[in-house]
Amino acid sequence: MKNSTFITRVVLKNYKSIAVCDVRLRPLTFLVGRNGAGKSNFLDSLRFVADALNLDLGHAIRDRGGINDVRRRSRGHPNHFSIRLEFVLPEGLTGHYAFRIGTRPPGGYEVQTEECQIQNEQLLTPEEYFRVESGTVTDTSVEVAPAAASDRLYLVNASGLPEFRPVYDAFSQMGFYNLNPDKIRDLQAPDPGDVLLRDGSNLTSVFTKLSPIVKKDTEEYLSTVVPGIHTVDVKGFGPKETLEFRQDVAGDTHRWRFLANNMSDGTLRVLGILVALFQGDNDAQKRVTLVGIEEPETALHPGAVAVLLDGLRDAAHRTQVIITTHSPELLDDKHLDVNSILAVEAHDGDTVIAPVDEASRSVVQDQLFTAGELLRSNQLQPDPAALPAAKEKQLSLFDFDKPKSAKAKSRGKYK
Repeated sequence: MKNSTFITRVVLKNYKSIAVCDVRLRPLTFLVGRNGAGKSNFLDSLRFVADALNLDLGHAIRDRGGINDVRRRSRGHPNHFSIRLEFVLPEGLTGHYAFRIGTRPPGGYEVQTEECQIQNEQLLTPEEYFRVESGTVTDTSVEVAPAAASDRLYLVNASGLPEFRPVYDAFSQMGFYNLNPDKIRDLQAPDPGDVLLRDGSNLTSVFTKLSPIVKKDTEEYLSTVVPGIHTVDVKGFGPKETLEFRQDVAGDTHRWRFLANNMSDGTLRVLGILVALFQGDNDAQKRVTLVGIEEPETALHPGAVAVLLDGLRDAAHRTQVIITTHSPELLDDKHLDVNSILAVEAHDGDTVIAPVDEASRSVVQDQLFTAGELLRSNQLQPDPAALPAAKEKQLSLFDFDKPKSAKAKSRGKYK
């Protein structure tokens, strides 16, 4: 599989049910666990970053019920949460972006620390960086830095600088989906169609912008899942529009036309998933860097899950894909890379996320069992050796306390 990985590592502290998490991501990553284990909370931490950049930090926090519903609740009463994302960009840039959000009474918040470091390893250019503490820029590689504020993420301001714009664009162009068939059925108002909305409520606009080749591939995947469907088009109704499906009907040589309001939940969800995976194919500047989908197998016949897996693998050649699932059928493929699975469990209210334990990994790699068979018997467990709980206090999200690089020092821009 082509390495489409954008986010290589995720470190979380005190985010919702997750006390501490330190995991590596692959081009296609499966978050596997029971209902309520915390799979959605992990995916939501990445969506939080996109929401805070695309909208604003206050909206991202309010949309989740306020700061007290975002930070983890426990006896220790943590008064902050932290996110660190390590990344690689097509331009040859690597680096990390991290921030810590703290609570302020009553029900307020502030960005206590935020930093970004970027290095072009191919050109060996000096690194670019900034560090902000409580609304003050304390360290940066740029000559003239924008002002900072303690109630918003500084990367939004820094996106006006060419050094940091690629990082902002990449994180703001992530898409996360929990598709709603009723929203897809509704007549939809046209919009620019750059990114599919979380519930699929602008699916017609995004579908219209697919290239002819990708549109055909999408229809072929859909027809394999739902036999008889041949084409999908967008049909206008005054100022709004809807989807029109052409499908075989027994006893008639001509294919019948069915509007979205006549199609099943499963059909609409599958189409939404396919569009989410392949959107932005004809514009490299608007490519969705990461797609996260919650339980894509919902309302799908078990016999069609293999087709869904093919679609996920196909999409992962061009964009990073993360899905949450508790479907054994989706993991039944004997060629599935067990290293792409992160096992998720809830221990005394805390979410634990780690690669699959060594014994299960060996069994799958030797093709004695599939990952799906182990999941059915509740044998896909997080590897205790990979859990960061024992080193929670030593787990660092920020790098500015480390020795600065010789190349950066040579520019004389560190304070």
